[in-house]
Amino acid sequence: MIEFLWKAAFVFYSQTSTQAEAWESKRLQLILEGKSSSVAPGMGRSATLPKLTPPIT
Repeated sequence: MIEFLWKAAFVFYSQTSTQAEAWESKRLQLILEGKSSSVAPGMGRSATLPKLTPPIT
């Protein structure tokens, strides 16, 4: 789970960014508090609001 959160954080922020760490930590904390049902939709909104699209392979 943590690896998935890190991968998602690096979509939004650079790998050396403290913002990525804060982003991941907040979502992990929510999951540990039993609020995972709000984490996944929030991640989706984070990707669609700035109009991020999947990379072309």
